[in-house]
Amino acid sequence: MQFEPKWIAWEITRRCNLHCIHCRSSSEKIVLKHPDPSKEECFRIIDDITSYAKPVLVLTGGEPLLRDDFFEIAEYGGKKGLRVCVATNGTLVDEEICRKLKKVDIKMVSLSLDGPNENVHDDFRQQPGAFQGTIKAAKLFKKYDIPFLINSSFTKRNKDTIPEVYKLAKDLGATAWYMFMIVPTGRAEEILDELINKDDYEKILNWHYEMELEERDILVRPTCAPQYYRVILERSKQDGNKFERRSLKFSTGGAKGCVAGQLICLINVDGDVMPCSYFPLPAGNIKKHSFREIWENSELFKNLRNFSSYKNRCGLCEYVNVCGGCRARAYCLRDDYLEEDPYCNYIPRRLR
Repeated sequence: MQFEPKWIAWEITRRCNLHCIHCRSSSEKIVLKHPDPSKEECFRIIDDITSYAKPVLVLTGGEPLLRDDFFEIAEYGGKKGLRVCVATNGTLVDEEICRKLKKVDIKMVSLSLDGPNENVHDDFRQQPGAFQGTIKAAKLFKKYDIPFLINSSFTKRNKDTIPEVYKLAKDLGATAWYMFMIVPTGRAEEILDELINKDDYEKILNWHYEMELEERDILVRPTCAPQYYRVILERSKQDGNKFERRSLKFSTGGAKGCVAGQLICLINVDGDVMPCSYFPLPAGNIKKHSFREIWENSELFKNLRNFSSYKNRCGLCEYVNVCGGCRARAYCLRDDYLEEDPYCNYIPRRLR
């Protein structure tokens, strides 16, 4: 496996107009400790990245559309050869925003939808009107022919609505629907008792497999659920199915489970380069070292790419190369990112 940066999420602000229960960056309306990088600093970071690679760059936050210079940053990234995307909660999207997104050639927009109605979604997002904002944004994107995907995050409080949310994403005309299994980082550390248990987690992955076998209208993928790749291999062999993976052209390809620090990473507002959006340990800081130096030489990244260093069930598992377990969950719940994924209930053959 070649470890090239194919996808970078870049947190250009931690300011946000919502207060979601699961927010990985604990975003707030007013942020004093982690100020936004200046436009000039953003340009410098883009120059640094593009001197080494041309990955998909997802401008995220917080709510990135809160930045007055958002479109200047997006346009600069596009001119430097990056495929620029944006992750937004949708509540600020209007006709003018859509026209500007088209003008700077945003390749894909991701929207968050965590429930099939306002009661569920607004409870999850801690903001009345958030559901209507997402629905309005999706309809505007369709009107302006802006490709968008929908990310949906689930805990115990909304897991029973998963099939309904999937159907709504299809009805809205999304290019893809990504089912996120919450990783307890940031504000989500406060809701550990709400995390879906291992048995339900396995049932949900099997539901997704059966759904994806029949789905042809929308691209679907569980995210932060590396065990799904084990489920695919097990179920395909057991049921005699020919499972064909379809990939979004602005994704990492969907051929492996956890790709944190292997194909993807996050750059936060402070310039820390993290293995993924949910992994709180920095591999280095882009203000002190070049992106290339961090990507190629970081001890953290090297450890994540060395599958033989994984411990206990993950290290002994015959699916380690296709699953790998969630390294962020291992760190957050086991305090060791090389430990076995605490969300997995699979017993490797060597331990039976």
